[in-house]
Formats: sequence, structure tokens, C-alpha cells
Amino acid sequence: MYAFTKTLQHFDHTMHYSIVTTDEGWELREERDSRLVRQAHFQDWHRVERATRVITIQVDDLRTKGWADVA
Repeated sequence: MYAFTKTLQHFDHTMHYSIVTTDEGWELREERDSRLVRQAHFQDWHRVERATRVITIQVDDLRTKGWADVA
């Protein structure tokens, strides 16, 4: 189950962020153009909250640069 997911697009490029629940906790994935560039595993919900805030800041920055949300 997704705790967080966000996809943005700018011309032919995409950014996808997701945080998924796992048996051990949560897995964060960041993909650029379908290529995994960051992966992290968390067992503490507070770290998930912090990672979500960082992603939100990155998404806001991308939006100011012309990236758009993908439905």
C-alpha cells in the first residue's frame, strides 16, 4: 500500500516519488525517467514523515520550474 506517491512531468521527462509500506516498515523510491536514482528503507514513522517533507519541498521546487503533476 502506498503511503505517498507523486509523479511529475516536464516535456519528455518524468519524476516519480513513492513511499510504500513493507513487512519491515516503509520503502522510499525516487525515479527519474523510469530509472531508480534513490531507494531507502525506514522502520521509524518519523523518518517517513521527514522524507515526505523533503519530497514535498522538491516537488514544489520542480513545479516552479515548469513541471506538472501527472494524474
